[in-house]
Amino acid sequence: MEKLINKENIVIGISACLIGEKVRFDASNKPSNFCINELGQHVTYKAYCPEVAIGMPIPRPTIRQIKKDDVIHVSRPDGSGDVTEALQAYGKKIAALSSNLSGYVFCAKSPSCGMERVKVYSPEGNPLVATGVGVFAQEIMKANPLLPCEENGRLNDPIIRENFVARVFAYRHWQILVEEGITKHKLMTFHSHYKYMVMSHDLVAYKNLGRLLARADLAVEEMASQYISGLMAALKIKATRKKHANTLYHMIGYFSDHLTPEQRQELCQQVEGYRNGLMPLVVPLTLINHYLMIHPKSYLAKQVYLNPYPQQLKLRYSY
Repeated sequence: MEKLINKENIVIGISACLIGEKVRFDASNKPSNFCINELGQHVTYKAYCPEVAIGMPIPRPTIRQIKKDDVIHVSRPDGSGDVTEALQAYGKKIAALSSNLSGYVFCAKSPSCGMERVKVYSPEGNPLVATGVGVFAQEIMKANPLLPCEENGRLNDPIIRENFVARVFAYRHWQILVEEGITKHKLMTFHSHYKYMVMSHDLVAYKNLGRLLARADLAVEEMASQYISGLMAALKIKATRKKHANTLYHMIGYFSDHLTPEQRQELCQQVEGYRNGLMPLVVPLTLINHYLMIHPKSYLAKQVYLNPYPQQLKLRYSY
């Protein structure tokens, strides 16, 4: 599937300050090294700064989320210059135009772009529990519940980073399928390529998606809708070393008749070494790919799990 994706046709929305645009309130930026220098080599960004887009100047007075009578408003700290409705309207506008996006990276803690844990204040200026969601970000996520979204700060975590990128590429694969026109056969083929990917995240979802595709009482459109919802929910669950090890052992089974006892022992030792945190995932995967070249298995070779995104990102080297 990777051949279907290139830098030009996988588009990710991003807060403009994260790719170096000096659009923050103090005319600064918050460039993300990962977004610019690593992921940026494989995707195309569509940058947005909602505060500038609604007419706020650079530089500009700070704004914050203020809770009054259980309603969140976004304004200057003294309550003047309310931009809540303007940010909401712009969010709805961009959400309606963002069907081609395969993911979104938001600027953390921003009253307009933060995904979660945005600071909220009382009208008197006292800090409340930081449970706010950026007004613009909220509209994007509400309109596109399947869209993979993350914040720049969370992407410093290697597991969260890998999970986000895997979801972005999976979602783009799905968008390509939709663009080509979904049939029951194409849906079954798509699922067959993602079986081990899903298994490494959620074994229950793996079984449920299989049962879904076995149903004969659903129109293909409804089946596809339920399938992609289930797939994206499953992939959002973080894969663990235990789940990865279980998936790797399933793959090893394909080589049972080809490996010597010594080769099989070496492979199992690498899987156990990974399970116990002694080596990164790339180590057992490299050996499995090596045996796959020597003993070709068509079904296994098509598994997205083996190459879910460009290898140059090296996302499986750090966990």
